[in-house]
Amino acid sequence: MTKLPRNLMATLFPVGLLLIAMASIQSGASLAKSMFPIIGAQGTTSLRLAFASIIMFLILRPWRARLSAKSLKTVIVYGIALGGMNFLFYMSLRSVPLGIAVALEFTGPLAVAIYTSRRPIDFIWIGLAITGLLLLIPFGESTQGIDPVGAGYALSAGVCWALYILYGQRAGADNGVQTAALGVIIAALFFAPIGVYHAGAALLTPGLIPIAIGVALMSTALPYTLEMIALTRMPTRTFGTLMSIEPAFGALSGLLFLNEILSFTQWMAISCIIMASIGATLTMRNHSTPVATDKKGAS
Repeated sequence: MTKLPRNLMATLFPVGLLLIAMASIQSGASLAKSMFPIIGAQGTTSLRLAFASIIMFLILRPWRARLSAKSLKTVIVYGIALGGMNFLFYMSLRSVPLGIAVALEFTGPLAVAIYTSRRPIDFIWIGLAITGLLLLIPFGESTQGIDPVGAGYALSAGVCWALYILYGQRAGADNGVQTAALGVIIAALFFAPIGVYHAGAALLTPGLIPIAIGVALMSTALPYTLEMIALTRMPTRTFGTLMSIEPAFGALSGLLFLNEILSFTQWMAISCIIMASIGATLTMRNHSTPVATDKKGAS
């Protein structure tokens, strides 16, 4: 059997991890929405982060991480960004469809991709991603059905997503996947109290516990661990552009689990986003080392 070249394997490995992570997190978002009528978006965020922190604490053993004063500050910012991204995204899902919420949230990593781009070819993939986003986000008369407050929450989640990418890569360069566990624990400490205050005793509803554990695994424990591994194995701009496939996963998850029918325009948008992701993947091999590795070596 012919073995794949080592360079190709080094490229495909983090890409595969990201695809699994995105499919998991969007499926988990659809499952989480079923909890909103009982405990709200705030309570759902609390249960998700609480169970995810317990799972990742036991599996990844974050107490073994070696933290300096500088790296601890980075991990704290990473954790707060992670928690804010979760909380604000769920708040947006109360009134904005899943596919549109993901598209609006993606303005964060897209901004990272644009800001960190250094070569003309990168703008080709970014341009395709922007085209896909413009097709996903309805304009004109169709915008009457979009709640502006919900859209604001989604855009704010995008800001947190951008911080998550930038600080996650820096933090992950020091302690790898253990950083993901530390980040989720910090996120739970900051944001779980909001859900406890909002939902109160409803959080202890027995029927919610299995769903909450499933959401924690699908939307936090698994994807953030995989993303942390991928973050340390590819450049920041490649990670940001490759994540452009996230709205496509959101739209497909909405179709499969929430019965959202995709229009021809939405399929065109998905095609543009997938082409951008493929292009980013192919050109990723031209970068010799990930940004995280360069920064770690420089420090």
